[in-house]
Amino acid sequence: MLRFALLGFLQYEPKTGYDLKQTMDKSTNHFWHAKQSQIYSTLKKMEADGLVVSHPEPQENRPDRKVYTITDSGKSAMQSWLQQPVTKLETPKQLLLLKLFFSGNIQKEAIVTQLRLQRNLHEQQINLYKTESSDFINQVSSSFPELNRDTFMWEATRRFGERFERMYMDWLDETIGMIEKEF
Repeated sequence: MLRFALLGFLQYEPKTGYDLKQTMDKSTNHFWHAKQSQIYSTLKKMEADGLVVSHPEPQENRPDRKVYTITDSGKSAMQSWLQQPVTKLETPKQLLLLKLFFSGNIQKEAIVTQLRLQRNLHEQQINLYKTESSDFINQVSSSFPELNRDTFMWEATRRFGERFERMYMDWLDETIGMIEKEF
């Protein structure tokens, strides 16, 4: 699926692997992320498959940058993928839930401390959605009005992230309260 995330970004403009990583970190990181090494290996395979082409871009006092551009075949693959419905629910892995599931014999204070730590992390994530993610979308929207439909969809995914974090925090508050009362 990483290939489609990369094709999605390349449909807007040519980018280097580094640029793609930076863009993902600012936009899709809350629901789709990748390591720099994964991006480079996927781009190499995509180029072999004819979905992208690359060209060197000279830099002063540094090695040339490799800039990737989506091909017509890549655009076609992207459109085909976008139109395929998602017909299965995905089960995300949640390390906290796995630990909590088996924590029946752990001291109450240790469990509550872990849950409060997670609550703080989720609160920080909400703040990122409200500031950095929102600012990024607003900046693109005002600078590139032709991307109005795209930024509308980006905002929808940002709102999902924010609402998910709020739900998670509500669940954490409820669980902390139950543990403090029952243990």
